[in-house]
Amino acid sequence: MTESTPAPLHWKLVVDAGDPHAQAEFWAAALHYEVEDNDSLIQGLLEHGALPREATVGFRGRLAFRDLIAVRHPDDPYDERSGTGLGRRLLFQRVPEVKTVKNRLHLDLHAGEGEMQNEVARLTGLGASALREVKEPSGHWVVMADPEGNEFCVQ
Repeated sequence: MTESTPAPLHWKLVVDAGDPHAQAEFWAAALHYEVEDNDSLIQGLLEHGALPREATVGFRGRLAFRDLIAVRHPDDPYDERSGTGLGRRLLFQRVPEVKTVKNRLHLDLHAGEGEMQNEVARLTGLGASALREVKEPSGHWVVMADPEGNEFCVQ
């Protein structure tokens, strides 16, 4: 009897947000990802009485969940019926409290050779803030914050 290697787990990174739709817009633009379109899933849930209308909002001319929305890598597979990504995803969920302390987990964006400052400028134009530039023997990067203050780095 041979042991088989278990399949890797599918996962997504969940980010608490005061305004999940604005965060999704920012991160989709920042990462060149796509905002998931869950309109057909939501329509089906509404038709079957499995979701109250007040749990939805209009977003980009379609229905979206009021309290959560995800962005996905454009090359990764997704379920065409639900619009839900099956690969690399960030899910933004509404929470009532504001961010108060430093992240315990953050994204590092790799801009490419010689492109760090251009990427910092692009992200600043999208609504991010440059917090500080770090130059150490181990590397050079800029610590930034997204529109809700979540830290991330650009290398």
